[in-house]
Amino acid sequence: MVLPARLPELSALDVLATVATAGSMSAAARTLNLSQQAVSSRVHAVERELGITVFRRSPVGVVPTDEGALILQWTEDVLRSAHDFASGLSSLRDRRSSAVSVATSMTVAEYLIPGWLVTLQAADPELRIHVRPMNSADVVDAVRIGDADVGFVEGPGPDGDLESTVIGTDDLVLVVPPGHPWATDEPVDAVTIAATRMVQREPGSGTAQVYRDALARLDLRPAEPLLQLRSVSAIRTAVISSGAPGVVSRLSVADDLRRGTLIEVTVAALDLSRSLRAVWPRHTGLRGAARILVEHAQHEQLGMPDR
Repeated sequence: MVLPARLPELSALDVLATVATAGSMSAAARTLNLSQQAVSSRVHAVERELGITVFRRSPVGVVPTDEGALILQWTEDVLRSAHDFASGLSSLRDRRSSAVSVATSMTVAEYLIPGWLVTLQAADPELRIHVRPMNSADVVDAVRIGDADVGFVEGPGPDGDLESTVIGTDDLVLVVPPGHPWATDEPVDAVTIAATRMVQREPGSGTAQVYRDALARLDLRPAEPLLQLRSVSAIRTAVISSGAPGVVSRLSVADDLRRGTLIEVTVAALDLSRSLRAVWPRHTGLRGAARILVEHAQHEQLGMPDR
C-alpha cells in the first residue's frame, strides 16, 4: 500500500479532534497543555496541508465547516485505529516479555535448568520458557542468529556481538569404574591422561573444549577419543559399561561418586574447573523473561539475590 504524500501526522489530527470537542482554541489549549497560539498554528498548518478549511472561526469559538465535519469524522476513525494499534502492540510486548526461548548446553539442560524452572515458575506462573538442549557451540550460534533469546554454555564467554555473565561453576572430573588401574588414591599425571583414549563428548561441546584447553595450557594434545557421545548420561553409561576413563561434569556423576559406581581420579597439574555462563545478543540486551531467568540462575547457583 502506497500512502498519499500529503497526510497529517497523528499528533496534528489529535489537535483537530481536541479543538472540535472543546469548541474553541483556548479550551483545546488548556486540555492539551499548550499555548493557544501553538494550537491555532497547528490547526492552520493542517488546513494548509489538506487544502481545506476545517473550522469556521467566530468570537465565541469554532465550528466545523461542512467539509471539516467529514474530515473530523475520518480523524476520529484514524485516532481510534491508532489507539487500537498501540493497545495491541502493548499487549503483544507484554506477552513477549513473559516468554523466552532458551538454548542451553546439555549439562545445564539435564542437571540445572529443571530445578530453576520449578522454583521460578512457582513464583511466576505467567512465565513461558521454551528450552532446547544442544552443545555449547550450537548454543552460541542459536543466540547469535536470533533463534534463542538467551543461552547457557560452559567455559569462557564468546567474543564479538554477544555478551555474557557467569551464573555458576562446575568442575570436570576424570572418572573410571571400580577396578580400573586408576581407581586409587595415587594421582595420574597429565601426560598419561593426554595419551589415553577416553569416552568424550562430541566436538562443539563445552566439556570437550574445556578438556582440550586444559591440556593445551600444558602443551599437550588429547589422544583420539575412544567414543564420542552427545548425551551426558550416555557418557556416564559408556564409562561404566566399557571400563574406559571419561571426562564429565561433576554435576552429572555426583550420585555415582557418592555410591561408588564411579571413582574420581586424582589428576596432577591439570585444571579442569570451568564457569557456566549465560549469553545473549549485545544489540538487544538482556530483558524481560530472559533477564528474570538469568538472575534466578545466579541466585540458585551463586547465591546472588533475585531482583
